[in-house]
Amino acid sequence: MKKIETLTQDALEPLIQKGTTVLLFSATWCADCHFLEPFLPEIEADFPDIAFYDIDRDHSIDLAKTLNIFGIPSFVAYRDGQEIGRLVNKDRKTKEEVEAFLKKLN
Repeated sequence: MKKIETLTQDALEPLIQKGTTVLLFSATWCADCHFLEPFLPEIEADFPDIAFYDIDRDHSIDLAKTLNIFGIPSFVAYRDGQEIGRLVNKDRKTKEEVEAFLKKLN
């Protein structure tokens, strides 16, 4: 999963234009975000057609506000430039919950 420290609205557009892209908003201080870390490589391997990006919410706060990301970890999915789903809340997420969300995207 490619980490992006600071993402702006302008920089977001090229990332989401082609194919399916999932943004994970997280932060270094977030225990629930760290809970997911061991599972992220497995999740990526299970969904090879999706481009995943880990966005530092604290350094991308303007974009997070624009996208209504107030709880982390949160996922926002795009296909060909259009938002197609989100798993956005402040709750801890399991590998199974994330994969169920990703399966619904197809």
